[in-house]
Amino acid sequence: MATILIVEDEPKMLRLLELNLAEEGYKVRAAADAEAGLKLFREHRIDVVLTDLKLPGMSGLEFLEAVKRADSRIPVIVMTAYGTVETAVEAMKAGASDYILKPFSLEEIKLIVGKELDVRRLREENRSLREALGRRYEFKNIIGRSPKMQEVLATVERVAPGNSTVLLGGESGVGKDMIARAIHQHSRRASGPFIKINCTAIPENLLESELFGYEKGAFTGAVGAKPGKFELADKGTIFLDEIGDVPGSIQVKLLRVLQDRDFERLGGTKTLKVDVRVVAATNQDLRAALEEGTFREDLYYRLNVVPINIPPLRDRKEDIPYLADYFIERFRRESAKPIRGITPDAMRVLMDFHWPGNVRELENIIERGVALSTGDTLEAADIRLDLTAARGAPPSGKVAFPPEGMTLEKFEDDIIQEALRRAGGNKSQAARLLGISRNALRYRLAKIGVPDEEDNEQ
Repeated sequence: MATILIVEDEPKMLRLLELNLAEEGYKVRAAADAEAGLKLFREHRIDVVLTDLKLPGMSGLEFLEAVKRADSRIPVIVMTAYGTVETAVEAMKAGASDYILKPFSLEEIKLIVGKELDVRRLREENRSLREALGRRYEFKNIIGRSPKMQEVLATVERVAPGNSTVLLGGESGVGKDMIARAIHQHSRRASGPFIKINCTAIPENLLESELFGYEKGAFTGAVGAKPGKFELADKGTIFLDEIGDVPGSIQVKLLRVLQDRDFERLGGTKTLKVDVRVVAATNQDLRAALEEGTFREDLYYRLNVVPINIPPLRDRKEDIPYLADYFIERFRRESAKPIRGITPDAMRVLMDFHWPGNVRELENIIERGVALSTGDTLEAADIRLDLTAARGAPPSGKVAFPPEGMTLEKFEDDIIQEALRRAGGNKSQAARLLGISRNALRYRLAKIGVPDEEDNEQ
């Protein structure tokens, strides 16, 4: 039986929470101020703390910090009133697991407490992960025998049965979509839909209607109502790929769905409820996006409940032989070619390459090799790598350096303008040339005074 510590200075609210959580089968300890709460925390085994931020004497934030100093693993949920969201974000930075805005429903409190208990169980299980890695974790169509990938797959096995939001990180081509599907297929939602949406593939002015749907007459051409991806994913999983590129206006609506699981269609007034699990993915550093102001802090903390970072292929080269065999067998069947395997010299070529495009690039190279091969074994000559300077390592270890007398900031500004010139003014193409997101480019353009006018993006 899990024990919940509630710290709330309003007697009626304290009693209401105490009774309702006790009805759910939890053991409840209650305190009217932070000092009494700390005393109970030290005297009893506590699994989750639920505290108001505005307390007499010691503040809720100070109480949170004291709890975290005593045991950093204890989940702390903070309650705060509308208009003090900034304080809630500060609490998240100080170690709070989640926050809830007053007034709230008791059902919402029960859901959040249940989620935090699930997450805590996952984290406690992961403490023994290193010892458990002797066991091989396997998922259909995912090759990952290296220690780093075994750690990822072990986390997937533990997180999949719950409903916690998962944030997948990693470079392009590492297989984030495969991991997202594995989470769905091994969850209690496996019989429900798995809906994937690539947030960069949809123009900004259409993204809201794609995600949340629209009503008839919501805009020119809306001749009928259409459900969005969140509605279609009800009782299943929605996979939001490249979440870092979602514009600010959509981030607000995503935050609401994550908090309340409800929304309105574009042009509609009816509030729709959905039961959906969110798995998001990004190849960006979202913390850098927070500093740039292109990504909301509160949305980041809602998404980053269970982070899983997938290592690049160059950091898990032990998997290359198994991946190569898997792809050779797949493309052999598809092409009906009598290819039995790969020579040691060809494998050496694969092992020595740095794989900037990760598993996706390896897959393409093997498919090309099978298509062009003339024998029954892939030879080194069949492995045709992309060795262009744009994607490979700098020749002879040389790195581009600002000319003498030029600051790094000016050097970056010149590179951005050169990318715009090469892209013919198309900002999405310029962002791809620079290897950054459209939002990150927008931020840098604003710094150098280049107007962010709409362009014809392809």
